[in-house]
Amino acid sequence: MKQPSLRSLVFLSAGLLSLGAAQAMAASTSASPSTAMTPGVKQFVFGTLPDGRTVHGYRINSGGDVDMEVIDYGGIITSLKTPDRHGEKADIVLGFNSLQDYLSPAYKKLNPYFGALIGRYGNRIADGRFTLDGKTYQLATNDGPNHLHGGDEGFNQKLWQATPFSSSEGSGVVMRYTSADGEEGYPGELAVEVKYTLTHDDTLAIDYSARTTKATPVNLTQHSYFNLNGEGSGSILDHVMTIDAASYTPVNKTLIPTGEIETVAGTPFDFTQPTPIGARIEADNEQLMRGKGYDHNFVLAREPRPTLEHAARVSSPESGRVLDVLTTEPGLQFYSGNFLDGSVTGKGGQAYGHRSGLALETQHFPDSPNQSGFPSTILQPGETLESHTVYRFSTED
Repeated sequence: MKQPSLRSLVFLSAGLLSLGAAQAMAASTSASPSTAMTPGVKQFVFGTLPDGRTVHGYRINSGGDVDMEVIDYGGIITSLKTPDRHGEKADIVLGFNSLQDYLSPAYKKLNPYFGALIGRYGNRIADGRFTLDGKTYQLATNDGPNHLHGGDEGFNQKLWQATPFSSSEGSGVVMRYTSADGEEGYPGELAVEVKYTLTHDDTLAIDYSARTTKATPVNLTQHSYFNLNGEGSGSILDHVMTIDAASYTPVNKTLIPTGEIETVAGTPFDFTQPTPIGARIEADNEQLMRGKGYDHNFVLAREPRPTLEHAARVSSPESGRVLDVLTTEPGLQFYSGNFLDGSVTGKGGQAYGHRSGLALETQHFPDSPNQSGFPSTILQPGETLESHTVYRFSTED
């Protein structure tokens, strides 16, 4: 029997659910030719989908040192510019300047999910199959024998409804999408809302919420790839990583968790102390060989009632940039960009080669619908899924 869902708990502070945000969420989402719709947010046309729908972009600056751009197609963060230790800004997320690059055959073949919102289920579900309330559901198998990141056309390929806002915390965009009952094989109509807030003190807060008409598995996450030396600047193997996890979930040959939770002590997965990512990535270790590097879920220490806690820290000795990750989620998928192969060229004109970006996906565990020992991802009608993640940017000498 599944554990009671932690996802139905309400744990965001009243400060985060500000009046300004509530007003923004109720505002009109009609497109405007104006470049200054909302304080701190400028809307622009990013491109046109094959069916004629317009994709808009949003440039966000809340008065701090970080500049962000996000589009309503896939909720993709297309740009995130932060200063280095000398105050020089660079774009630290992988991605493209044009919509056509996100729609190109080369990109879809590689399918790295640059910067996108992921759902209904982030990460993998074994054989694309799960049983819920006595009924078996078959999903797309788009990752070998398994289901990955929502299927053939997950949330990363949907046109979201975007509402810019400005509040006491900062400025940003609320993204909304309603997934129809049966979409990609999942039960229930799922109404999803994701709020991106770029705060005055240079943090990116991501608030997720969802409601369903039928019991359904939900695991929402964000799939940005970071390179703290700047996108297109080479590998991330020199970056120094700390993950607040004493254990991880080992995987089988198709990267599905075995159901075990193993200690990181004495293994290449021990990032409890600051360690260069490349220090042990080529070690003679079966788990690293299966993932072709790091592509594993780390088990974060959490109290029974989830609260916003520090999960990871990554820094670049070269640039001095630092990224801290805080989350209410019980897991963190660390992916070291193992399948990037140079077949796509990014914003700065450089090909994205092997391990040229890293993803830190805050989430529940992979394959949880089939793993009774993992925290439940089943959202029930009448419940509200709420999850909160923060990416905090800074520098060090």
